[in-house]
Amino acid sequence: MADPARARKMADRIKEIVAKRLDKGLRDPRLGFVTITDVRVTGDLQHASIFYTVYGTDEERRDSALALRAATGMLRSEVGRNITARLTPSLEFIADAIPENAEHIEELLREARERDVETSVLASTAEYAGEADPYVKPRELDGDDDHDDELDGDAVDVADEGRAR
Repeated sequence: MADPARARKMADRIKEIVAKRLDKGLRDPRLGFVTITDVRVTGDLQHASIFYTVYGTDEERRDSALALRAATGMLRSEVGRNITARLTPSLEFIADAIPENAEHIEELLREARERDVETSVLASTAEYAGEADPYVKPRELDGDDDHDDELDGDAVDVADEGRAR
């Protein structure tokens, strides 16, 4: 098994090679506007999964997938010439679901914003189920002087009892 850092470097190099080759263009008219988003190489450096996106309609995505599948051999040869490895990894093109996932996330965020607005409207017209302030407040005594005398008297009584024993 190869070093993970080496596998990552090889994946980056393969991504660069394939992207440059696609930028130069293939002779296949089915190939649309393809962007290589990621490349993952297995630990034994024998297989590379190339993730890509295609800008366009579903038909253009299908046609681009067919064009990439048809050009896999030529792209593998290109990769083999430009990497320093004993064996050239096999290539597999996988359509990346980033645009669909991003659209789904945007839809979820839109729904969350709508629910927040509904909740804030409900909160602005809401009323308390019981009292507005349900917490018990300390009692306020009418005469603070009488209270102090009682405390002083109790303290004296306790002190007197202690001496009497």
